[in-house]
Amino acid sequence: MLRFIKTYRQLAVLLSCLLFLSGCGRSDTLTNVHGRDLTGAKFGRDFSLTGTDGSLHTLSDFRGKVLLVFLGFTQCPDICPTALLRAAHVKKLLGPDGDRLQVLFVTVDPERDTPQLLGNYVRAFDPTFLGLYGTLEQTKQTASEFKVYYQKVPTGSSYTMDHSALSYLYDTNGRLRVALSPAQTAEEYAEDIRKILALKS
Repeated sequence: MLRFIKTYRQLAVLLSCLLFLSGCGRSDTLTNVHGRDLTGAKFGRDFSLTGTDGSLHTLSDFRGKVLLVFLGFTQCPDICPTALLRAAHVKKLLGPDGDRLQVLFVTVDPERDTPQLLGNYVRAFDPTFLGLYGTLEQTKQTASEFKVYYQKVPTGSSYTMDHSALSYLYDTNGRLRVALSPAQTAEEYAEDIRKILALKS
């Protein structure tokens, strides 16, 4: 009986060690990211928008992938195309892991960004990029949830849109983790994405 207890205890210790070691090298904590760590943030929790693929999408649809989310508009002269060019470069820098990255471009100008126009726009940067759009009210709600500023600004007989320029990174479990600045390089974006991919699921 004593031998059994001793053996059982040894087995329990061994199993505990194996469980501990299985988590080594993979943590749920981000360290030394180039962007701003947003782990635990109480915003950017979800969205419900129509995609340029014709489907209604929420955050849960993209579980298993790292999400890079940017809010902008197709007639943006510089910030938006620069953000999408950078995202396309980042995907290439990731090599095989690029398939684990999904880029979402949410329009803040649904009045002009028709589904066809938005789809053609995002796919011009990368065929896997997905545009998202909603009604004016849905756009307002989404921007509010992401704490993104945007405003219509008259320009002669037309208008442009002022808007925030941050990109948001989500981990594979759909949790907001990092805010990336347009001042950061594609290499810095890629490094932060690799750190998110290395997190414990």
